[in-house]
Amino acid sequence: MGVQENKLLRTKKPAITHSQVSGQLFDNLPVAVYACDRNGYITSFNQAAVNLWGRKPEIGKDLWCGSWKIFHPNGEPLNLDNCPMARTLKAGIAIEGEEIIIERPDGTRINVQPYPVPTFNDAGELVGAVNTLIDVTEQRSGETKQAMLAAIIESSEDAIVSKTLDGTITSWNKSAAKMFGYSEGEIVGKSIIIVIPENRRQEEDLILGKIRQGKKVEHYETYRRRKDGTEIAVSLTISPIKNQAGQVIGASKIARDISKQKTNEESLQRYADNLETVNSVGRMVSERLDVQEILQQVTDVTTQVTGAAFGAFFYNKLDEHGESYTLFTLSGAPREAFEKFGMPRNTAVFHPTFSGEGTVRVDDITNDPRYGKNHPHFGMPKGHLPVVSYLAVPVISKSGAVIGGLFYGHPEPGRFNIHHEGLVESVATQAAIALENARLYEEIQKLNSKKDDFIGLASHELKTPVTSLSGYLQIINRRLPADDGNKPFIEKALAQINKLSGLISDLLDVSKIETGQLPLSFTGFDLLHLAKEVIEVMQYSTKTHRLTFDSNINKLLVTADRQRIEQVIINLLSNAIKYSPGANQVNVTVSVADNKALVAVQDFGLGITRDQQERIFTRFYRVEDMAAHISGLGIGLFISKEIISRHHGRLWVESGPGKGSIFFFEIPVG
Repeated sequence: MGVQENKLLRTKKPAITHSQVSGQLFDNLPVAVYACDRNGYITSFNQAAVNLWGRKPEIGKDLWCGSWKIFHPNGEPLNLDNCPMARTLKAGIAIEGEEIIIERPDGTRINVQPYPVPTFNDAGELVGAVNTLIDVTEQRSGETKQAMLAAIIESSEDAIVSKTLDGTITSWNKSAAKMFGYSEGEIVGKSIIIVIPENRRQEEDLILGKIRQGKKVEHYETYRRRKDGTEIAVSLTISPIKNQAGQVIGASKIARDISKQKTNEESLQRYADNLETVNSVGRMVSERLDVQEILQQVTDVTTQVTGAAFGAFFYNKLDEHGESYTLFTLSGAPREAFEKFGMPRNTAVFHPTFSGEGTVRVDDITNDPRYGKNHPHFGMPKGHLPVVSYLAVPVISKSGAVIGGLFYGHPEPGRFNIHHEGLVESVATQAAIALENARLYEEIQKLNSKKDDFIGLASHELKTPVTSLSGYLQIINRRLPADDGNKPFIEKALAQINKLSGLISDLLDVSKIETGQLPLSFTGFDLLHLAKEVIEVMQYSTKTHRLTFDSNINKLLVTADRQRIEQVIINLLSNAIKYSPGANQVNVTVSVADNKALVAVQDFGLGITRDQQERIFTRFYRVEDMAAHISGLGIGLFISKEIISRHHGRLWVESGPGKGSIFFFEIPVG
């Protein structure tokens, strides 16, 4: 309130009464105004003052300070004698610009700027004061919020930038300066394009297009450029800035550096990819038992995943005479690129690999102190594939022996990293296991081949003397009188000779199967009749079991090798009798379904566990814990399965321990 207002409020009477200052204009002022006498008692007030105080005072009874508590702007209590109104009444001077806090009866506090002005009578005597109270609570709250916001912006680890709708930067916090390398003075007033890579400029148009529509852009992952030209991965959140009329006038942008996050994501992805590569290589090489295939698979895959220009796998191998030679595979380069230079020698560069000391990874092998020290090339031979980046990993067996090495090269420096190194080392471990398995498989194949040769030779050699022995015994048996006491022994000897002859025949069949020479003679016959015939013959030779037959058909014509199918039925019946010593019955069923003849032989004996059911069809396998007291070589089912397979049929078993077994075979009808 100025000087002119002071003069208007001066009166000739000793005090200002309510009637003198009241009126419609005074009461309707939007600003709180009250008056008090020299002693501080309120003499008049308007409605705005009541609203500000929070209660209506009594004229002439309530002091100007009333029941309101007063505080400094910092919240500390204010001595009433030092408040602006008290000093005006005491000194007769107007107070301007000071701020106090009033606590109203309900406990709420408001920020107020009082403007107390003394009033005088015509004699110039101080008779009171008029005070105008300006509520600045909202303003102070806004200022506090602005100050807090400014502090948050400055202390934020994220870059916070504001810009106009044409992309001109208007604010730039400390983190923005740190993130992008530009100081506030360097960049405010310039276009935001300065930090956007050229290949991403179109993003700014898209972002500003959404901002103009009042839309917010959240968690937009992209790349931005620093002052030094390097690019960093950022996540952007852009919000529209609006004026009081609600019009969009600019944008606020928060940029978060997500480089570490991206690096971690890439590392995790790389780890997952590497793991998948190792697993896939493991699957591939474990499925192969050919050394050359294993070498090529490992070389191709690792050359690809390391980004090498070429890769090679050198594998030390012993021939049948025990002499060492080297197999090698290449990927990314023709074989002749290596053949004309000979095999790698145990030079200073190759020594750590061939001796199994460990992996060697060099960004530039030509600068390595071990390079170029050996005769005759003293470095890379003329015409050799250019190698600068170099990676070599030894392939070591479980026993610790070095069985080979993986080598990679690239004409540019620094192309291999620690991740490539770890990946190849993992694959090298898989390769070592696969190569060891392949070696063992080769040895087993050689032993099997020798064994098969022996079985074939022995069977043929045994056949002749056994046949002669059987003939001589039959002659002797016929010449002996019926009551001769030696005749039972001759008959028992003939029975054993027949068993031996059957075993030799089985061994010959195995030999023929292995060499792919098992003869089959296909003719048409009635399978039903054959089964009955076999059962009838075998019933005469067994006194322990009753053989039953069942079928719902009268005839079943098939085209097959009659003698071999008979051999299968005999074998299944013999096994059923042998492996059911505690039972007295074997059932045979013949049926037809889906144009296939089905024969089932059921016993009620020992049964077979699930894990043994597949193995019983392999050569020389006999059911554990059951066969110790039962004669046989364990090749009958192997031969039977091969015979049925050669007839385009199937042989299988259904069984369980203590539940007996049912052996089935099926062959095509017709």
